[in-house]
Amino acid sequence: MLGALGRTGGGLPCYRQMPKVTRRQVIHSELLSGFMWFWIMWHFWHDPGSVLGHFPYPDPSEWTDEELGIPPDDEE
Repeated sequence: MLGALGRTGGGLPCYRQMPKVTRRQVIHSELLSGFMWFWIMWHFWHDPGSVLGHFPYPDPSEWTDEELGIPPDDEE
C-alpha cells in the first residue's frame, strides 16, 4: 500500500505522470497570478520609491578618475 506521498487526490498511484489539473484549478491560478501582477504594478506605479529606493541618484559626470579606478595619464 502506498503512502500519502505516492497518491493523487483520487487515490490512484502517480509515478512519472503529470498530475491532472482541473479547469477550476486553472481558472483559480490565472486569477491569483493576475491579481499578483496587478498588485505589483499598482504599487510600482503609485510608490516607485519602494522599488527604486529613497535616495538621490549620483551624477556620474561628477566622479573622478581616482574614484573610478582609472590610473593617471602620466603613469605607464
